Amino acid sequence: MKILKQLSESIGVSGAEVEVRDLILKLIKPHIDDIKTDTIGNIIATRKGTGESKLKVMLDAHMDEVGLMVIGHDSNGMLRVAAIGGIDDRILLGKRVLVGPKKLPGVIGAKPIHLLDNDEFESVVKIDALRVDIGAESKKSAEKKAPLGTRIAFDTRYADLGKMARGKAFDDRVGCAVLVHVLQSERLPFDLIGAFTVQEEVGVRGAKIAAYTVNPDLAVVLEGTIADDLPKEDDVSPVTKPGKGPALSIMDRSTIYDARLNRWLTETAELLNLSIQIKQPGIGGTDGSAIHLSREGIPTVAVSVPCRYIHSPAAMLNKRDYQNTIKLVRAALERLDGSILRR
Repeated sequence: MKILKQLSESIGVSGAEVEVRDLILKLIKPHIDDIKTDTIGNIIATRKGTGESKLKVMLDAHMDEVGLMVIGHDSNGMLRVAAIGGIDDRILLGKRVLVGPKKLPGVIGAKPIHLLDNDEFESVVKIDALRVDIGAESKKSAEKKAPLGTRIAFDTRYADLGKMARGKAFDDRVGCAVLVHVLQSERLPFDLIGAFTVQEEVGVRGAKIAAYTVNPDLAVVLEGTIADDLPKEDDVSPVTKPGKGPALSIMDRSTIYDARLNRWLTETAELLNLSIQIKQPGIGGTDGSAIHLSREGIPTVAVSVPCRYIHSPAAMLNKRDYQNTIKLVRAALERLDGSILRR
C-alpha cells in the first residue's frame, strides 16, 4: 500500500500534475525501456516485450485530481475560487486545503452559522459564496501568495483503517498505483505501454493525445470508481460495493466497452477464483471515452477499484479490492494473445 499512499498524498489538480508525474517517473524508471513526457504532460512509458507477440497493449490511468482554482481576491485577503472537475458544493465548507506549489495551508470558509437567516440555514452554500482563507490581510498580499490560476488541493493524509484505506484523490491515484505495480512486474510477450494521463477530470484531454500517439491494439483503463453502498430510502442497487472485488464496466455515459475484453477479464477472474462485480451501467465516465474512438478505433475495457466518497476530501476503499485488481490485471495480461480480439 506504500505506493498508493505516496500517490494519494501527492498533489496534482488538473493541469498541474507535475508533483504526481515526478513521483511516478521515479517509481517506474528502473523498470521501463523508454519514457516520454508529451507536450500536454502525459507520461508514455514503454516496457518492451520478449518479442513472442506483435501485440501492443496500453494501460491507462489518469494522474489528475479534482480541486479548486483561484479566480479572484477580496479586499480582506480572502480567495475566491472555482471548482476544477466535479465537486459537490456541500462537501467544501470548513475543509482544510493546500494552496499553490508552496502548499500554503488554508481553510474554506463562509458566514458563521450564528449569523445565518432561515433561508440560508436551509440551503447549500454555493461555491461562489465560499472563500479560502490563507491568513492574508489584504488583496495585495493574497495576490502575491496565490495569483489567479493557482490550484488548490484538499489537505488529506492517507490512513490505514484495517480492511479499508482512506485518502484523497483515489480517483485516480488508485489506477496509477495499479499501473505502477504492473509495470514493475515481469516482462510479457508483447510491448506494454503505460499511459499516465492528465486532465481527465476536465474532459479526458490527455487520453485523447496518448491514445493517438500510442495507437495500441487494445487498451485497459484503470480507475477508481463510485461506491454508493450506504443505506438508501429506495431499494436500488449500488453502482459498486467495496469488498466485492474489482469492477468491470459494460457501459457508462460515453463508452460501451468491448465485450471480448470483458469476457477475457471475467474468464481470468474465474481461473483465479477471484470475485469481481459489474459496475451499474450508464454511470460516470473514464478515459475510455477518448481512447476507444482514437484513429480507426481501439478495443477498450475498464477495470476499477470501488471507492466511497469519491471526488471528496477523503475517499475510502477496500484494500483487498485494490490488491485483487493488481492480481487480475497481471494475470489477464499473462494470458493475452491475439485470439481474444477475433470476431
